[in-house]
Amino acid sequence: MANTESLPLFPLHTVLLPGAPLGLRIFEPRYLDMVRDCSHRSAGFGICLILDGQEAGLPATPAAFGTEARIEDFGSTDEGLLTLQVRGARRFHVRQTRVRDNGLILGDVEWLARDPDDEIQPQHGLLATVLRNLLDQIGGEYARAPMARFDEAAWVGWRLAELLPLDDARRQALLQQNDPHRRLDRLLEMMQ
Repeated sequence: MANTESLPLFPLHTVLLPGAPLGLRIFEPRYLDMVRDCSHRSAGFGICLILDGQEAGLPATPAAFGTEARIEDFGSTDEGLLTLQVRGARRFHVRQTRVRDNGLILGDVEWLARDPDDEIQPQHGLLATVLRNLLDQIGGEYARAPMARFDEAAWVGWRLAELLPLDDARRQALLQQNDPHRRLDRLLEMMQ
């Protein structure tokens, strides 16, 4: 398929958003092999919301849109399971999938355009304030973000989509939205 790239997919019962951290425990041989291969190639893998199936066992049916996961750190549990800390990077659209003999799903993905560096529009100023107040309460890595980040439409939208108590279907809908201003419109609607 033209303009696509093969990407190993890791279907989960969660939505990884661009810029968001996620901790994973890896124990299935297909995913241990995937992590080893990604580490050797300094490459990421795709995380997609599970539409049907489970995280372990038979290959699950992944959503058609997902986010590349880049490995930031790794370790192990007391039981010897591999742990990963990943961060969401580029968004993608899965055009076609195939399953390897070991059960690993490979997707032919088309990378979606990066969000433009647009400033937040006046009608979305309340959302930047909500995010600042939220970060004042919960702290975390974003609490030290420069004030200029709160003027970035895409960053504010992704952080709110990550931190607000939204169900997976709503997070998935936000992930699939290509326009950061429309994403902020959707967040306003969800908060009402």
